[in-house]
Amino acid sequence: MTLYRLTEYKTFLYRLLLAYFFYFIARIIFVVFNPNLFAINGVVDFLSLSFYGLAFDTTAIIYVNLLFIVLSVLPLWVNTQKWFQKYLMFIYFFTNFIAYAFNFVDVIYYRFSKTRTTIGTFDLLENEQNKVSLFTHFLLTYWYVLFIFIALCLLWIWLYQQVKTNTEIIKSKFAYFGFSLVFFLLTIALSIGGIRGGFAHSTRPINLVDAYKHVRITNQGDVVLNTPFSIIRTVGTSNFKLQNWVTEDYIRQQIKPIKVYQSARTNKPNVVLFILESMASEYWGSMNRHKNVQNFKSYTPFLDSLSNHSLIFSHAFANGRQSIHAMSSVLAGIPSFENAFTSSPYAKQEIESLVSITNKMGYETSFFHGAANGSMGFMGFASILGFKNYFGRTEYNNDADYDGIWGIWDEPFFRFMGEKVGQQKQPFMATLFSVSSHDPFNVPEKYKSKFKGGPLQIHRCVQYTDHSLRQFFTYAKTQSWYNNTIFILTADHTNQSLYPEYNNATNAFSVPILFFSPNKSYALQGERSDLAAQIDIYPTVVDLLGYQNPFRSWGRSLTANLPSETPRVINSTGSIYQLLQKKYVYLFDGEKFTGIYQLEDKGFKHNLIHRSNEKEVQKGMSDCKAFIQDYMYRIVNRKLNK
Repeated sequence: MTLYRLTEYKTFLYRLLLAYFFYFIARIIFVVFNPNLFAINGVVDFLSLSFYGLAFDTTAIIYVNLLFIVLSVLPLWVNTQKWFQKYLMFIYFFTNFIAYAFNFVDVIYYRFSKTRTTIGTFDLLENEQNKVSLFTHFLLTYWYVLFIFIALCLLWIWLYQQVKTNTEIIKSKFAYFGFSLVFFLLTIALSIGGIRGGFAHSTRPINLVDAYKHVRITNQGDVVLNTPFSIIRTVGTSNFKLQNWVTEDYIRQQIKPIKVYQSARTNKPNVVLFILESMASEYWGSMNRHKNVQNFKSYTPFLDSLSNHSLIFSHAFANGRQSIHAMSSVLAGIPSFENAFTSSPYAKQEIESLVSITNKMGYETSFFHGAANGSMGFMGFASILGFKNYFGRTEYNNDADYDGIWGIWDEPFFRFMGEKVGQQKQPFMATLFSVSSHDPFNVPEKYKSKFKGGPLQIHRCVQYTDHSLRQFFTYAKTQSWYNNTIFILTADHTNQSLYPEYNNATNAFSVPILFFSPNKSYALQGERSDLAAQIDIYPTVVDLLGYQNPFRSWGRSLTANLPSETPRVINSTGSIYQLLQKKYVYLFDGEKFTGIYQLEDKGFKHNLIHRSNEKEVQKGMSDCKAFIQDYMYRIVNRKLNK
């Protein structure tokens, strides 16, 4: 038995199986901590998803343990020596614990991002100046997740040590080497198959999109996945690939990336645009008046009252999942799909946007964000877009109003913005990205007794930001610039969710869009239920300003309401494109359509892929491809200014 290393190989396989066991435990914890996001119907449903997840676990485990695997099966004469086994144990736990930790990061982070962490997430953190405070906050706030992680690691070490390889004497080095070589080659072959996800010649290496093949609800694909796999598979990948699905004529006629509006405006109104952190439609009473959400409670009394005098879109959606996605979507009409456009190698190019157009029209343009200058990459992208002024925590210059984590509290920073634009020449275009309605969901000490919140932690922050907006508008009404200003309010993305209506793949992107102006000539009043998206804000404002030259936009003017412009929304779960158009939602993995659903089937329960031959459905599928094709073409070829 010594000759053939059977005991040693059994121990090696046992150690690998331990990794599978603990990945399974991590998957259980991931679901238990986020039960409302996956609609899993019992143990059998979960076990089915876990079974499909074995392929992704295998890839991750082999990648993470490559060095351990190679050293374990190489025909070395010292394999069973105690010092060598201690060295193997160190490598095994060093690599596995680092990878395993990322699964636990997503136990909490997933409820905010709605996607497994990828390498693109690290791009978002690159410009953060408060990494240490964020990391400390994460550990202190979610200490119980850290405790569970440490406990499982200790259990893993204990189980590892229960099966040991005893020191053995090699009697025949020739036979030992020969048998070891056979097992080594077999291990390498199996590892290659495990990494690729199969042995068939036609099988490409499995990727994130493959997790969605066997799920009935898109988010369940993230249960099939594991975070180490998601990070490993997105390292060094290019998410901007040229396609040739449709003709250029089709793109010009159906997607209309070049817009011209002929609205006659003689005056130049000021523009104040609020991108509100996490202020999803779910929290606004005005966005839910006709949605029949049971037991609904509003946390935005001021915004609800403002909505009565505004043009609001109650079926509006984000074109991305994260804050940095919203900046490019809202200001430049550029959605983000698998990764943030702003973190890509293509972000640094001339971009036609609301900023560049208002600059051409003689506006004073300013971006306000109360976080540390450079946070989220906002300052860099603001510079690329051409903002003339940037106001951050540095310019505010009073850390007495610092929340200790993200930036300046909303109420004083909103007032700061109002005062600054009042000092500028008119017309001005000011964009403010808020910070307070964000984890760790705190409000200033003086408001903790006033704002009681609700079942979700974020509810109290929503109340505070709503109050901050009330105070801002109270101040703005006293200023000379107020009556000649168009105000736009939207959210960057969704956040914590309470109602089943919002716990589905479609409404996970549901954000409000509101246009308001004291100047009644703009006729910004009423509620619209047609599809709207963040990328529609840019062309709508350009239209309202009376700009009559051609400009690039994948969105449409919501106020022009032209029959030739099709209402549509496109976004991505991180791996799957979602197009909402007319009666249907189309799911596209970049190669084929995996699902077609009625628009009202927000939980994706009835796949209508069998209708793919119907004329309207074929049109929607072609439009989806046309949008993506033109998006990739203009980004890769740096034609975002055309």
